[in-house]
Amino acid sequence: MDRLRLGVNIDHVATIRNARGGDNPDPVRAAVMAQEAGADGITAHLREDRRHIRDQDMAAIAAAIDIPLNFEMAATDEMARIALATNPHAVCLVPERREERTTEGGLEVAGDANRLTSYIAPFRDAGARVSLFIAADEGQIEASARVGAAVVELHTGSYCDAVAEGRTEDAAVELERLIAGAAQAHDLGLEVHAGHGITYDSVAPLAAIPQVVELNIGHFIIGEAVFRGLHDAMGEMRRLMDLARRTT
Repeated sequence: MDRLRLGVNIDHVATIRNARGGDNPDPVRAAVMAQEAGADGITAHLREDRRHIRDQDMAAIAAAIDIPLNFEMAATDEMARIALATNPHAVCLVPERREERTTEGGLEVAGDANRLTSYIAPFRDAGARVSLFIAADEGQIEASARVGAAVVELHTGSYCDAVAEGRTEDAAVELERLIAGAAQAHDLGLEVHAGHGITYDSVAPLAAIPQVVELNIGHFIIGEAVFRGLHDAMGEMRRLMDLARRTT
């Protein structure tokens, strides 16, 4: 199989900065360091409440890196204006609720297909790849292809939670769902990414799914970087991904 890409989400560098105020640590510096350490792309989520990444961060990150920027966002008019002005390589539409700590569940595509078809069109016209962050659900995957997305990112949170909590049978069920979803999406002509909650303990089976071409990992890598540095934290994730890919 081809080499699996690693997208690094740097949101939580901004979370730490915002906890104290001021400018440190700088998420732009983190994006550049991740690029230097071998990241294939940078992901940042500009939330409506600006709880971590801010508008000026997105513009500065886009200007500072030479690898693709994946602009995560809710499907709102405000975010569309900002993203189109930023001109990222890709936009990833995610569900967003202000009271949630992190993104919970996948985007409802099947029930919002008409609006999303129109919403996606300007991004496609501008040359940005549109990704939809969805559950590995047959109906949502089919709808994602129908509305004109180029990419789906399968939500791996339920699988990763089951691994972390030692629920072996649940993890196996969730992994099979992801395997089936990746195959379906690929057959429909969608590029397949995966992400959410991935750790060293859960990454290998996901990396071994042949249709998945990119993993997006943020919180765990940034957390590990506190103890071992960003370069080493990424390097270990890269090693585990490559090992799983080679032995499949």
